[in-house]
Amino acid sequence: MPAVVCYAAAFKGSVWAGVKMLNKVKTLVAALAMAAVPVGASAQFTSASLEFLQAVKQRDGGKAQELLRSNGPAVINTRPDGGEPVLHLLVGRRDGDWLGFMLSSGGDANLQNSKGDTALLLAARGGWLEGANTLLRARARVDLANRMGETPLIVAVQQRHPAVVKRLLEAGANPDKTDNATGRSARDYAKEDRRSSELLRLIETIKPAATRPVAGPKL
Repeated sequence: MPAVVCYAAAFKGSVWAGVKMLNKVKTLVAALAMAAVPVGASAQFTSASLEFLQAVKQRDGGKAQELLRSNGPAVINTRPDGGEPVLHLLVGRRDGDWLGFMLSSGGDANLQNSKGDTALLLAARGGWLEGANTLLRARARVDLANRMGETPLIVAVQQRHPAVVKRLLEAGANPDKTDNATGRSARDYAKEDRRSSELLRLIETIKPAATRPVAGPKL
């Protein structure tokens, strides 16, 4: 009789252990299934971002609009291949039409690349006034610096682009903000430039353009 009791107890324990193991397996399967959803969605989005980037490079407006409708503006603001963001590529090729299109479709004018450069900083460095104007109208931060502490105004002065320097100053750029590399500001670089006194003159005379007050009801 005791042997039968022991066998029954052992059998019951074995069954209970099996049930617990089955529950653990079910929990694991459920967790894996839940994890697979975001991974799949992420992979799908990465694929769409790569397609979008290719469409932009090929100036395929129809394909770009289709991907924007399906995925939203996030496809503009990603770097699926680890390279330059879309806006930076457009500034690089001085494509004003596509730059305006991307910004009006949700492109982030303050997105930075791996070096911390914004699209505005690249436009300033290249002396592309049209692009700088487009980005400033899209609320690009005029003093947002890169990892070296360089601002759009600093690089515009260094590259001797007076028209861009003037526009940045009108937009409120700070000529006394210093970089990290040398501790110099746009004003300092302009003072040291013996070949272009115009840059220093602009810094000393151009003031930020007055902004119109928001209209409201008269009391």
